[in-house]
Amino acid sequence: MGGLRSRFLAWLGRKYLARTQKKGFDLSKISLLPDAALMPLKRDGLDPVGELGRKREEEPISKLSLPFGMTAWLVTGYEETKAVLANVKGFSNDFTNLVGSAGVTEEQNPGGLGFADPPVHTRLRKLLTPEFTMRRLNRLTPRIQSIVEEQLDAMAKVDGPVDMWEAFALPIPSLTICELLGVPYEDRDEFQRLSTARFDLFGGAGASLGAISESLTYLLEVVKKQREAPGDGLLGMLVKEHGDEIDDRELAGLADGLLTGGLETTASMLALGTIVLLKDPDAFKLVHDDDDAINDFVEELLRYLTVVQMAFPRFAREDIEVAGAKIAKGDIVLPSLSAANRDAGLGEHMEGFDGTRPATSHLAFGYGVHRCIGAELAKMELRAAYPALVRRFPEMRLAVQPEELSYRKVSIVYGVESLPVLMK
Repeated sequence: MGGLRSRFLAWLGRKYLARTQKKGFDLSKISLLPDAALMPLKRDGLDPVGELGRKREEEPISKLSLPFGMTAWLVTGYEETKAVLANVKGFSNDFTNLVGSAGVTEEQNPGGLGFADPPVHTRLRKLLTPEFTMRRLNRLTPRIQSIVEEQLDAMAKVDGPVDMWEAFALPIPSLTICELLGVPYEDRDEFQRLSTARFDLFGGAGASLGAISESLTYLLEVVKKQREAPGDGLLGMLVKEHGDEIDDRELAGLADGLLTGGLETTASMLALGTIVLLKDPDAFKLVHDDDDAINDFVEELLRYLTVVQMAFPRFAREDIEVAGAKIAKGDIVLPSLSAANRDAGLGEHMEGFDGTRPATSHLAFGYGVHRCIGAELAKMELRAAYPALVRRFPEMRLAVQPEELSYRKVSIVYGVESLPVLMK
């Protein structure tokens, strides 16, 4: 689902660059967007930049400075963000809001839930929801545990530093998504490549758009095979239970959303969460010693890290007022999840991490009808991975100085480029 957000930022970059270059535009130069537009996607290590917090305190809904008369609003307050995310009558997610702008066409619609409004969104989510009940997801628990153990076994055989991003963070959700969707194990490398090309905007928005198209082409072939011989995974179950109620393009779009929403986001959580554990001895000991602590620990980590920094863009369906801000019909509204989750309205000391904090009503998975449908699956993976990691490698430590870690510079899904760790 983060891939759809990157499509919006790519569109915004194209719109800006198309006005400034007579002979077209270079998507790799999306960083030329004004700093005000990129500021919500920047961080200082694990923390949002200070300016984002100041925005929230001074003006929780503020106009973004964008070129050529485009009107956008940045929402940084917790209650204000909830109000926008909950209001499906006042705000639209639909992809058609982008069609006709800077060459965007309906054919580029990746499908899925993220850029769909009711009743289309309602119908598709209703089809998916039974597959994400805890009863259905629990069948994956043994497989998730074995995936984690397999990765730890491989890491234990390595002499010297291990890149936790490649050896731990990425394979666990990649293999889990393969298991969920019912696609071949041998395709895991392709899954990882198609997902990771989308998110770092300085890596080139053109590559991001190409990865989305390539992913849909690949998944359409997967869907075709599932039509011919439905398996026991999610795609096979949807084919068997709903048949002609959902066409191949919709199935591929749903699979693409689950791929991007459940792979890169969980991988980033696993990597950044490992950094938190290595920086905080008390958190490390807590997860190592106390089985009952993992639920609240994971919830606090989700709030603190908020790796999906911005929710899907909303488009005002009508003139509307939110917390005193007068938003005009057609205005773009950008809810900053990373800012909202640091709001003092959620509790005390929200700028810091406290592994013993009772679970809060954070917005790491969004809110309302568009809340991430795979939230429980992601939490299952995190709850399995962190305790297993610290118990297998109680002496693990960073192989470089913390300031030497390379984080993504401007990214919708925040993450680290690599994470070298010594296991013993």
